[in-house]
Amino acid sequence: MDYEWVKNYLEKTRSGASSNDIVSVPSSLFEPLIMSGLKVDLIERGRVICSMKVPPRLLNVDNSLHGGAIAALVDVVGGTAFPTINNNTNTGVSMEINVSYLDAACVGDEIEIETKALRVGKAVAVASVEFRNKKTGKVIAQGRHTKYFAVSSKL
Repeated sequence: MDYEWVKNYLEKTRSGASSNDIVSVPSSLFEPLIMSGLKVDLIERGRVICSMKVPPRLLNVDNSLHGGAIAALVDVVGGTAFPTINNNTNTGVSMEINVSYLDAACVGDEIEIETKALRVGKAVAVASVEFRNKKTGKVIAQGRHTKYFAVSSKL
């Protein structure tokens, strides 16, 4: 077992970057990093379709779309179907996200991300999110996103 490799991989000491380097990164970096290049193709009641070309910045070590990037896109895109039903633009908080990874997407592949609201209640909403290769139609991943919206009480 190579404990040192695991330590280096997780701490990224092989690349020379340290945790001090990361602290200086602006807090607003995450969503632009994941979402840059995302294009909205369709918005209708309970449904949103986006597309993007897989950029090099979202690749894993095997040069395919990183599972963490897919999960982050489930989080971000999944929540966009809810305001098309209830006009609530409160972003809420994620209660649960799950993803089934079914195929790979490589740099330059155009993917389509479709989210559908499955349930939108007063406090909880659930969406399905499907990733497809736009050219072949092959499903890359399927996800589900559950969000909680604080119910305001008026006294």
